[in-house]
Amino acid sequence: MQHVVTVKEILRGTLDAKQVRVRGWLQNKRTGGGIIFLLLRDGSGVVQCTLRKGKVDEKTFEDFQSARIESSVELRGEVKADPRAPGGREIQVDEGRVVHPALEEFPIAKQFHGPEFLLDQRHLFVRSDKMRSILRLRAVVLSAVRDWFEKHDFTEVHVPSLTSAAVEGGATLFEVKYFDQKAYLTQSWQLYAEALIASVGRIYTIAPSFRAEKSRTRRHLTEYWHVEAEAPWCDLNCIIEVEEQLLSDIVATLVERCKPELALFERKIEDLEKVRLPFEKVTYDQAFKLIGEEKSGIKWGDDLGYEQEKLLTAKFDRPFFVTHYPKKAKAFYHMPDPKNPEVTLSVDCLAPEGYGEITGGGQRIEDYDALLARIREEGLDPKSYEWYLDLRKFGSVTHSGFGLGLERVVSWVCKLDHIRDAIAFPRLINRIYP
Repeated sequence: MQHVVTVKEILRGTLDAKQVRVRGWLQNKRTGGGIIFLLLRDGSGVVQCTLRKGKVDEKTFEDFQSARIESSVELRGEVKADPRAPGGREIQVDEGRVVHPALEEFPIAKQFHGPEFLLDQRHLFVRSDKMRSILRLRAVVLSAVRDWFEKHDFTEVHVPSLTSAAVEGGATLFEVKYFDQKAYLTQSWQLYAEALIASVGRIYTIAPSFRAEKSRTRRHLTEYWHVEAEAPWCDLNCIIEVEEQLLSDIVATLVERCKPELALFERKIEDLEKVRLPFEKVTYDQAFKLIGEEKSGIKWGDDLGYEQEKLLTAKFDRPFFVTHYPKKAKAFYHMPDPKNPEVTLSVDCLAPEGYGEITGGGQRIEDYDALLARIREEGLDPKSYEWYLDLRKFGSVTHSGFGLGLERVVSWVCKLDHIRDAIAFPRLINRIYP
């Protein structure tokens, strides 16, 4: 039996004038002048295939004439270069079969569909050009992440998704019953990461995180993918360098490998080429002034919300850092600034064009007594953090880390209107189906 080739191989042009066998799904078709024009999608790309009456047997022609969109098919024919065809190649079919005909008309037509309809039909909408490009782009981002971390001697590790205590804040925890105890879906790996740096040094993970935020903004998911890193012997400036180097490398990789996908979203390559080192830095105090202080809708000490970040990012044309957030705006483990204990050695990276925060992190409290005091100050139970406090008893060091929201990076790079389109099956405050 002839070897099956991919559409990607065909579009490279190395199989011109050769007989090939392909398998996939009918993305579209049209008929005219005794020819059926098929667009076949196989996961690697889309290629035009033509069936001519008289060249294939009558039954095959009739089967394809009646086949509905999204039927699965198998075709054999010769590859021809044709500038009129999508991708510049077509297969002139000699033989073919409909493997499994679609049983009814595909519900997603070329007409406009509202977001709720497309979310209900997400299991089918993932076949669209838009979602296929998003999924490929996500994969390239994660490939770039792993490549960068490995080149810089970070070890990938994994920690539990079920935890007994809050990392960020109790209000955004998903509680689950764990036999006869309470447990929570993790908000971040960070506490466990601080244990592991004394074992294997610089580390990272790629894992889902969960936030029970009752938010309906365009940039919140209740389940999202988190790229997180932690490094010993690393202060605030050190972790900022890690973040900007990683992010600039991700963007450069996307520019190199994903031009067709980026073009689909009308993202100009020159916008991404502006992402160069070093990133600009402003303190929280400077940012507060830039957005008009209390006219922006918040008081000093409040975290920057969606509206405030929108105002701030309008003043920049590439990612930038906001540092030294007030203690009130950050979790208990952030190191207070020795020069001004009311602010922390914290940092967020914000994307331009209104997209806002894409990474968050900073330097951790390394002293046992200082950490215990902050836990009590936040009204948390020290017993729940006993093991975490232990880490400060046995060789504590200066250490820092950050988390990068994969969907937020994808949303910014692809100029998406809503973060729900940056993931295959989004989990939102009002959506857990399909």
